[in-house]
This record gives sequence, structure tokens and C-alpha cells, in this order.
Amino acid sequence: METTQRVITHDHIAKGITYEAYRKLTNKLLSENKTTGEDHSESLLEYTKLNTQRMNKWDKIFKPSAELIDAMKSIDKPIYWVVLTEAWCGDAAQNLPIIAEAASHGSNITLRLLLRDENLDVMDAYLTNGGRSIPKLIVLDENLNEIGQWGPRPQPVQQILEKMKANGEFDYAEFGISAHTWYAKDRAKTLQQELIKLLNHFSK
Repeated sequence: METTQRVITHDHIAKGITYEAYRKLTNKLLSENKTTGEDHSESLLEYTKLNTQRMNKWDKIFKPSAELIDAMKSIDKPIYWVVLTEAWCGDAAQNLPIIAEAASHGSNITLRLLLRDENLDVMDAYLTNGGRSIPKLIVLDENLNEIGQWGPRPQPVQQILEKMKANGEFDYAEFGISAHTWYAKDRAKTLQQELIKLLNHFSK
């Protein structure tokens, strides 16, 4: 099994929070007209409110496939799933509920979430095309050696982003509409397949 230099330490794991704690934190901050991070602008507050609705929806309707559940149950050694996220991130809202539900079916999986802007030492080791894109899932063995990673979004959504940027006139709002439309139509099928592929890769 290949490993790379350790970036995430036991201190990071200790300060990581569960998905349930993340949801409670987000709701508490919103009640104070805040979001995660230092920027509590009206735009980020609106994104966070929308994302709370998205996560509520996924928490209610998402049912993992039998194939994904079997893949989770097949993990026979303790591993960590560490996810870099922020409450204002739309991609995080679309993917975190699925990741959390998937992890709940693996008795050997410990899921911990780290806020990106409070953990830039980790984030800057997992850049995407030079950017601090989230969510980012890092899979670690019990000794905190990296054995896999995923993110910041399913490949088809990433391709939408890259195509728009290649055209030279990238509009974030336009990308957001395209991305969230894709998420609604896909219904987490692609993410589940990508998680299964990730698990199959490092379990061999």
C-alpha cells in the first residue's frame, strides 16, 4: 500500500468534528448571523442558509446504494476520513451529507471534519490546480499515512468548471447554477461510484 508524507497529525484528528457537530455549529452560527471562517458578509450568509437547506434535503432523502454499503462494510482495518470544508461552500453542502452517510456504514471508518480556513497547513497540501478548493476528503490509515483522496467535487462537475475556465470568461454565478443543476439531476449516483472506486483502490 502506497503512502505519502504525513500532513495530518493526531492534533488535527483531535480537533476535527463529526458531521452532526458541524451541522449544529452551522446552525448556531447562523442564529448569530455568522458563518464559518472570518468573513460574515451578507453573501456568505446567504450561501450558508442555502447550503443548510441543501444538507437538510440530502439528510432526509439520501439512501446509499447496496454497492456503496457493501464497500464500506468491507473495510477491515481502522481508517480515517478527514474532510476539509466550510459552511458557505456549495460543493461541500452537496457532497458532505453523502460522505457522512457512507462513512456511517463502515464500522472501521472514523469521519472528522476540519474547517479549511482554520487548517491552512492541511489545505495547502491538498490544493486543486493551485486553489484551495473544497470539500477535500483525505483517507488515512490508522497511523495517519495517506492512502487516498477525493475532491473537491465529482469529476463531471469539475469538468464543467474547467471547461468554463478554458473559455476565458469564467462566471462563478453561472457555474453555480450549472453545478447545482447537475447535482439535482445526478442524485448522488456519481459520488457514490467515485467513493466505491476510491475504496477499491486502497483496499487492494
